[in-house]
Amino acid sequence: MALTATTTTTRTEEHDEYAKLVRRMNPPRVVIDNDASADATVIRVDSVNSHGTLLAVVQVIADLNLVIRKAYFSSDGNWFMDVFNVTDRDGNKVLDAPTISFIQKTLESDDWYYPDSRNTVGIVPSSDEYTSIELTGTDRPGLLSEVCAVLTGLRCAVHSAELWTHNTRVAAVVHVTDAATSTAVKDPARLADISARLGNLLRGHQSTDSSSSSSASAGASLAQAHKERRLHQMMSDDDRAHQSTTAPGSGTEVSVTECAERGYTAVVVRCRDRPKLLFDVVCTVTDMEYVVHHGTVSSEPGGRAYQEYYIRRHADGRPVGSEPERLRLVRRLEAAIERRCGGGGGAEEGQLELEVRGIDRAGLLSDVTRIFRENGLTIRRAEIASRAGQAVDTFYLSDTGGHPVEAKTIEAIRKQIGEATLRVKHNPFAAANGKEKRPDAAADGGSTTAFIFGNLFKFYRPFQSLGLVKLSS
Repeated sequence: MALTATTTTTRTEEHDEYAKLVRRMNPPRVVIDNDASADATVIRVDSVNSHGTLLAVVQVIADLNLVIRKAYFSSDGNWFMDVFNVTDRDGNKVLDAPTISFIQKTLESDDWYYPDSRNTVGIVPSSDEYTSIELTGTDRPGLLSEVCAVLTGLRCAVHSAELWTHNTRVAAVVHVTDAATSTAVKDPARLADISARLGNLLRGHQSTDSSSSSSASAGASLAQAHKERRLHQMMSDDDRAHQSTTAPGSGTEVSVTECAERGYTAVVVRCRDRPKLLFDVVCTVTDMEYVVHHGTVSSEPGGRAYQEYYIRRHADGRPVGSEPERLRLVRRLEAAIERRCGGGGGAEEGQLELEVRGIDRAGLLSDVTRIFRENGLTIRRAEIASRAGQAVDTFYLSDTGGHPVEAKTIEAIRKQIGEATLRVKHNPFAAANGKEKRPDAAADGGSTTAFIFGNLFKFYRPFQSLGLVKLSS
């Protein structure tokens, strides 16, 4: 058995090396065209087909917060073609010269396709800018505030962070720096102290459920890993351990069926449309070691999305081979679609979206999260960043029962944080009472990604008992 595994690994490595050689002989060709469509910028990418190619392209577009209006992707033998019609969040063509240049240079760079980000521990180079902390565990109100308070007490400033919750579970990637020097924390003794303090905090809230574990450790840097992909990987591992399922009434439908006449497995996704949906699905399929050979994505009436993929296993080029494997793929895709929204929601489904801006300082995040906790709010998702001395933090909040936040609570938070630093980007309570129209894409900066393309083939179709996964610099 061990010999077979070694042989398979060797053949896979040889295949990857061959793919790299072919790619260097036939570098990617990227065309960015603002004349081909009246209402979108068309990005065409032709390249040698290798595992992760589609994800690499989608990741660039998603990270620039561009909206994919139409998409088509197909492989012919060893060659891969992607076509995306994209706009900015306001629905305009991408005309910014630096942005166009960045897309062109990034997608034509051979190095972009070959960091082995599926196995990041011990491979990703260390960063001199920040220390990376990864946490995963059971969700409960207020623990983010406590974690931030501990970090502040340990003279650490949060450089950036991404936090997701789903089905009572939570995952976070937090990048911190030394508050005095604004550089990464690298002293082994101090790292050990941070690990011990956070470990004690987490174990202090550990559930009596034996499946909920807490730990703290230090190791190789993950600082350069793609943050959102790491969150998917962390929560996918957690989903397997805790048998997470899609929340009832979420409206997410995933079907996996055999297409024997073509040797593919057909994956069809129908769900609520939202930004970065394509990234979340392709990321999960890729990390599960499947290759997308053909696919289209489209929109349906009522803000619904339709996505269709034809996949095979990366290891042996075969379709999904068993019922347990099919069910595992369905569960993982359902969770990936729902988890970014904090467990089958998002701002459209009852979560208050608040943006906090202000001069960055040590303890700011701790103060803000403490105010949320004191007002009985639960953080369902958060995006935290520090840019040029300014803190730009977005929080998705509900009360502890998962209900919309009332207007009086918002006003209390505004008074405590300061009106100059807080912006209500979406208020479902006011919308439900007719006091606020549902914001459109341009108004709230969160345009719904519309995927429009015909079918390719005609077939039937917050934070309790967190486990500190990794603390590193």
